Amino acid sequence: MKLSFDGRVAIVTGAGGGLGKQHALALAARGAKVLVNDLGGDVNGAGGTHSAAQQVVDEIRAAGGEAMASGASVTDYEAVRKMVDQVMDAWGRVDVLVNNAGILRDKTFAKMDLDDFRRVIDVHLMGSVHCTKAVWQIMQDQRYGRIVMTTSSSGLFGNFGQSNYAAAKMAVVGLMQTLALEGAKYGIKVNSLAPSAFTRMTEGLFSEEIADMLTPESVVPAMLVLAHENAPTRTILCAGAGTFEAAHVTLTDGVFIGTADDSPERLYSKLDTVLSREGSVAAEAGSVQSINEIKKAHAAGAVVLPSL
Repeated sequence: MKLSFDGRVAIVTGAGGGLGKQHALALAARGAKVLVNDLGGDVNGAGGTHSAAQQVVDEIRAAGGEAMASGASVTDYEAVRKMVDQVMDAWGRVDVLVNNAGILRDKTFAKMDLDDFRRVIDVHLMGSVHCTKAVWQIMQDQRYGRIVMTTSSSGLFGNFGQSNYAAAKMAVVGLMQTLALEGAKYGIKVNSLAPSAFTRMTEGLFSEEIADMLTPESVVPAMLVLAHENAPTRTILCAGAGTFEAAHVTLTDGVFIGTADDSPERLYSKLDTVLSREGSVAAEAGSVQSINEIKKAHAAGAVVLPSL
């Protein structure tokens, strides 16, 4: 089955180059009308020109597709709202949002200026919040929506010198988890993509041979799957070099310790069991943790709950 986006309308942020450009081109090639958003700043978020987004629009149009450009900063909610209004005025709906815009300001935490920490949070996390908020009611009203957050292995697993970036990238996963629950009854599916790709944001991190493998194009299939009408929801797909994996936030089975005076010592003695991944599960919601804890206490006779 070919993944078609005929009749769909998509917004892709940070789409003037790299991953975002390839996302926009792929969606357009498969039938979507695409709003190409890019502030046009450098990798640190400085400067800005609309030409990057317009060049991608010109490429889409030259191939027979339909697209428009926006230079709105995702950190400016009013500008984002106007961008969404631009799409609604032209095409009347928004089906797909790919939150891809990002910057880097890498330093060890000890050396990092807090302004650089906040700026990265503003672009990656609040940029995703702004764009998602601006389309959320539209997607609720039309009872359809596909939202892709861009996370990172740095957020999922950590990376030296990227505390700001990692914090933002893990935060969008938490945002995804809750929005997928809230959007389910409206036909809105929310997922996360963790790409490994050689772009200007990763320049200098890889050898030439590895960079040739980690192309932005090799990540695009995962985005298309997460943005399609038959997409899963609350899924974290990792993609790079044509290889695809899934990441999960899991809860171990755990043990009942109780709350006696010696519970810290007893917990310490059982820590290996608590940390064991055997029998771990991907919880359907945050309440699962509390429910499992209460069940363990009930099984140990610490509480009596007839409903269990």
